[in-house]
Amino acid sequence: MTSIIRSTQGGCWGSDRLRLRLYGSVFDPAVMPLIDRVESLQGVIRKVKRIEAMGQTGRSNYVDVTKFPKAGTSKLSTDEMPEAPTAPSTDNEKILANYVPVYVMLPLGVISNDNVFEDQPKMEKQLKELRAAGVDGVMVDVWWGIVESKGPKQYDWSAYRSLFALVQECGLKLQAIMSFHRCGGNVGDEVTIPLPQWVLDIGETEPDIFYTNRKGNRNKEYLTIGVDNQPLFDGRTAVQLYSDYMKSFREHMSDFIEAGLIIDIEVGLGPAGELRYPSYTGTQGWVFPGIGEFQCYDKYLEAEFKEAATGAGHPEWGLPDNAGKYNDTPGSTEFFGLNGTYMTEKGKFFLTWYSNKLINHGDEILDEANRAFLGCKVKLAAKVAGIHWWYKSPSHAAELTSGYYNLKDRDGYRPIARMLSRHYAIFNFTCLEMRDSEQRADAKCGPQELVQQVLSGGWREEVEVAGENALSRYDSNGYNQMLLNARPSGISREGLPKQIMYGVTYLRLSDELLKDKNFKIFKTFVKKMHADQDYCADLGMYNHQIGPLERSKPKLVMEDLLEATKPMEPFPWDEETDMKVDDFDGVLANLIRKLFSLFK
Repeated sequence: MTSIIRSTQGGCWGSDRLRLRLYGSVFDPAVMPLIDRVESLQGVIRKVKRIEAMGQTGRSNYVDVTKFPKAGTSKLSTDEMPEAPTAPSTDNEKILANYVPVYVMLPLGVISNDNVFEDQPKMEKQLKELRAAGVDGVMVDVWWGIVESKGPKQYDWSAYRSLFALVQECGLKLQAIMSFHRCGGNVGDEVTIPLPQWVLDIGETEPDIFYTNRKGNRNKEYLTIGVDNQPLFDGRTAVQLYSDYMKSFREHMSDFIEAGLIIDIEVGLGPAGELRYPSYTGTQGWVFPGIGEFQCYDKYLEAEFKEAATGAGHPEWGLPDNAGKYNDTPGSTEFFGLNGTYMTEKGKFFLTWYSNKLINHGDEILDEANRAFLGCKVKLAAKVAGIHWWYKSPSHAAELTSGYYNLKDRDGYRPIARMLSRHYAIFNFTCLEMRDSEQRADAKCGPQELVQQVLSGGWREEVEVAGENALSRYDSNGYNQMLLNARPSGISREGLPKQIMYGVTYLRLSDELLKDKNFKIFKTFVKKMHADQDYCADLGMYNHQIGPLERSKPKLVMEDLLEATKPMEPFPWDEETDMKVDDFDGVLANLIRKLFSLFK
């Protein structure tokens, strides 16, 4: 018997709610050739039968095709459709465990440089469109350069409070980024938001507060980790600047936190808010796929390396002087080339020091974040960059200059995950949408393998893993890759999958996203991330209940971090997602149109 199902929500012809279920082999002879043709399209019929596409209520209506009016009849009477039995609620709960919440990043300049929430009516309209599309929440940069622009400890949160109130009114959750970096100079930066002017003024007389390359060029995107504990900012250290900012945020946003609006605090730990060095930046001439440059030549980091090398019995060792320039290839440098310096004792010592400084920086700032939000019902998070170019080259040069000491025989990401686990923090990774086949062959990119390695390491360290796309995408290929990474082994009908991402943030809200065609496929993407379930406001229903933030666990010793560098095989990934946004819906719609054309 062939049966057509329609959801009880939205009616038989309600957009993407229409589903098809095929049973047995009793077909009208005129229908059989059509079914044969459809089955050749990647087994769509088998997918339909397997998924059965129940709504969150577990109820559906169906009608036997054999009861359709004879050919020549122009329309189908929905009155003939009887009620189907309601599926057990436990089945729905099991499917709901596969639900991955979707957040959307708000525009970088939603709050202006003058600390004004401009064009509120437009934002309200857009937020309501997101909510109607089933989106769970939004993410927003809370810029240090805007809030504390007037002077030390002169915080003005008023514009952000207006924005947060609007997000709350629209029924969305909120992920807030403590953005301690400059906006401008990175891919996708459409506005410029500098660090607070009073900080830049200090840099005029103390230029070594900024990251510095070997030529002495300063990068004013983020304060160098060399000044984390230097009291250069009216008596405060950089760590204290960040800590005071987060404490003020909690004080002035406590009502939103207590109301459950703010669920994540992502702590900015470097350029673009990512835990990395600014090794590649357009403001200094870098273009993809350049290897980038090490950023440790300010006087503070130079002194720290000299002390470390001397302590290791090698006072003669200095910082690298043979690692090339921003747009070099690995093979053109002595450091990253065949049998390069990175493989020597001196190179290994430097790379261990360089990467450990970065991890220690993240650990210290997150410890302050934990103190600031202790007891609040929020999750902490940190973002790591997806440096996928030169991933398939032996030296992983672009990763090494960014601070990720990752090689075939050394995992550079699992130590970060282990550090994050100390703070109960979410590991947020980028480039979820990218596939190897879309990249330049000469850059030896490996975004798929990189994502698999990083996510697997996070899961092995028992941290929650979230992610986002690196570049704006509106096509099914990008969405399907994100869906695959969110649930590498597909939907589990027995409850929570073994590997599932904690959440996905789409970058970013724009007029382009909201165009009819783009938004239609985006809505399907959201539905698929939700495992074909409707929006669920109860976080506990999909294992995301948030308790009061506990105090961070004891600080890890170096041996613990080094143990996590042991490489391990990633978890297996399916070839493609079982929740595709294109083939399933597209072929299904064509099938239904063809089926009904037989009865006209």
